[in-house]
Amino acid sequence: MWPNGARCVVAITVDFDGRSNEAGKGLAPLGIHAAGRYSARRGVHRHLRLLERQGIPATFFVPGYDARTAPEVVRDIVQAGHEIGAHGYKHEGMLLPSDEEERRLILSHQILGDLVGSAPVGWRSPSGQKTSTTLRVLRSLGYLYDSSDKDFDMPYLLNFSDGRDPMVEIPNNTLSLNDTPWYNVSMTPSSEVEAQWKAEFDEIHANRGFFLLTYHPRAGFGSGTPARAAAISGLIDHIKLHRDVAFVTLAQLCDWVRGRPEEYEEVTV
Repeated sequence: MWPNGARCVVAITVDFDGRSNEAGKGLAPLGIHAAGRYSARRGVHRHLRLLERQGIPATFFVPGYDARTAPEVVRDIVQAGHEIGAHGYKHEGMLLPSDEEERRLILSHQILGDLVGSAPVGWRSPSGQKTSTTLRVLRSLGYLYDSSDKDFDMPYLLNFSDGRDPMVEIPNNTLSLNDTPWYNVSMTPSSEVEAQWKAEFDEIHANRGFFLLTYHPRAGFGSGTPARAAAISGLIDHIKLHRDVAFVTLAQLCDWVRGRPEEYEEVTV
């Protein structure tokens, strides 16, 4: 089922979520609202070093606003060999009128494409919201996969009623395999979060599944700071004890699923 005959596939995904998160709420990124600045100033590079030490690829989802305000950091991500996906413009936390949603999707797509040198093929909703406009515009821009839905624990195909080529949906579990609920809701210590993530991996591995971790390289609700970054490194160390695991970017996983449509479930939208 998985690349290289692996028993389990692992995708590490990083949501940049820098100043865009506060800007989207109309907040000046100062004082108590300055945590998003940590991503570009410290957190992203801390995690780039971590990923380099571990020798694994990752997918970074970057809002257009963050790419515009910290272009050199996005270039560093690409230079390190990681994938860039789109993640809204100002980390929108609300539904927008159709024409404004389309404008922002296109704007972010153009910013990232111009900066990186190639257009992104993957998108993740900055707030989990997705509409018929979203899918229509993403398809028109050539996106191959989405990683926003929460309805399954395996990748699947999004078929469209008009018969056009499907997209791949790569669900992300934002309740347990995401740092924000642990650090922003339950206020769980990083040592306990690491233990929970290891337990999730062990069960997924036992069932030949798909493990996708989502985290944020910022301060506050993210994993940019030292002890929280160390928890992710400890998790990766644990995963690498299992030799039958394949680390992939989401673009690589998307290509794998698209090449084997008969092996994956389909949902018509």
